[in-house]
Amino acid sequence: MYVSMTEMLKKANQNNYAVMAINCFNLETARAVIKAAELENSPIIINVVQEHLLNHCDSELITPIVKKLANRTNIKVALNFDHGQDVLLLKKAIDDGFSSVMVDASRFGLEGNIAMTKEIVQYAHPKGVSVEGEIGCMGATEGANFTVNDMYTNPKEALRFVKETGIDALAISIGSSHGNYPNGMVPKFDFERLKTIKELTKMPLVLHGGSGSGEDNILKSVKYGINKINVGCDFMNANIAAIKARLKENPDINYYVLMHQVEQDSINLVRYYIKLSGSQNKN
Repeated sequence: MYVSMTEMLKKANQNNYAVMAINCFNLETARAVIKAAELENSPIIINVVQEHLLNHCDSELITPIVKKLANRTNIKVALNFDHGQDVLLLKKAIDDGFSSVMVDASRFGLEGNIAMTKEIVQYAHPKGVSVEGEIGCMGATEGANFTVNDMYTNPKEALRFVKETGIDALAISIGSSHGNYPNGMVPKFDFERLKTIKELTKMPLVLHGGSGSGEDNILKSVKYGINKINVGCDFMNANIAAIKARLKENPDINYYVLMHQVEQDSINLVRYYIKLSGSQNKN
């Protein structure tokens, strides 16, 4: 069933669990994620980041694929444009049938962020498309540009942002970063900040950079109010590991067989995160 994020995240907010959003970029990754959600009877969000839309699979191409997969299953599936930084691309994704978009405009400062996000909300809502906004800033592990304290979400700014934009979900910065952490490193989350933001906004909150955050951080994040968890790197890493294992086992494997087996192998990682998020049997 193809839906927006609005109702699934509203339900998650009311019942204190999170919905997984997994970064995909083609048929195989989207199909594996949806199959994993089917096995856990969980709602699921297919995230497609802007870079992948530009360089691999544009919104005209990926939308009908995900829609068809979604409408072949009874679980709720949303297609979300992740980290949309360009107004024209965001509007095109909405016009092409994306059910949700995430506006990444924190680089413009609070006023600019509010203005751009509000513009997209006003364009999306009449079309039944949900909008996720972001307040605060996320770092990246590449080049060791990790999220630091002054990039964390300001709770009072978060409340203003929510009220003035009319968004359906709010992505916040509490200590996670995008990318693969160095071996053995687990980020430190600011849970008091999370609790404060939840108390003020009382709305669905989003954790970006879920990969490598560790079970304890994920479980506590859900407990204190996170309702959507983004995972990209861990899913891609699972696919890479499966490719390496299958090629080591049989270097002459047929490409079609390889792709099929890797798709099956990657399902387990998604099921693991669904269980952590608490969305099992919450479809």
